[in-house]
Amino acid sequence: MKVTYDQETDTVTITLREERIKESDEIRPGVIADFGFDGGIVRFEILDASKVVQNTHEMQFALGE
Repeated sequence: MKVTYDQETDTVTITLREERIKESDEIRPGVIADFGFDGGIVRFEILDASKVVQNTHEMQFALGE
């Protein structure tokens, strides 16, 4: 999994796997899900990220057991 922030476009991209994108769908205003040819989610894009992400330059994550 990879998370990137593009300051120029103010977009956070969360890539779950490296696959070609077959189609994209705006699942909520400002949230786009990209789907692969197998129908599974490949990545999410959050538009206008600085309005919804507390700190676009910091990331925290937790691994569950």
